[in-house]
Amino acid sequence: MPDNSGNHWRTKPVKAQRMKPLVTHLLSFVLLLTGAAQAQDNPQLNLPRIQITAGMYQIDAQVAQAPEQRTTGLMFRREMPQYEGMLFVFEQPSSLCFWMKNTLLPLTAAFVADDGTIVNLADMKPQTTDSHCATKPVRYVLEMNQGWFAKRGIKAGTKLAGVPFK
Repeated sequence: MPDNSGNHWRTKPVKAQRMKPLVTHLLSFVLLLTGAAQAQDNPQLNLPRIQITAGMYQIDAQVAQAPEQRTTGLMFRREMPQYEGMLFVFEQPSSLCFWMKNTLLPLTAAFVADDGTIVNLADMKPQTTDSHCATKPVRYVLEMNQGWFAKRGIKAGTKLAGVPFK
């Protein structure tokens, strides 16, 4: 039925009591989103782990395989044990580039071919957005504390061994 203004609909005033559940629900949703945003500021420490060898050296590598795991990588880590690193696994070889946004540790990235051969290494400064890229398409990137590879004489051409490279 039209109201006096000629509109074919009428709005009723919403009572404050009917708004309380809606406001409470929206507030809970906002707090949930805020909590999720804060959780992203924490390092990921519970990823699956695998053992990789580089000659006589053993590496305990966290595996970042899912897109969100790869995106976070080693961000927000304040320290990392000497023989620990992170292996980024991609679906297919491509020209990968990495940066260090929100990454507090100086790292070296080893860009690794399917057979475990290190294609190239790149030292990366903390909290920068400079691109560090593979010199040819690769499927794996192994990040270690900066200097780890150099101190052990591991360079491009060195072959890593472990389950991913079989």
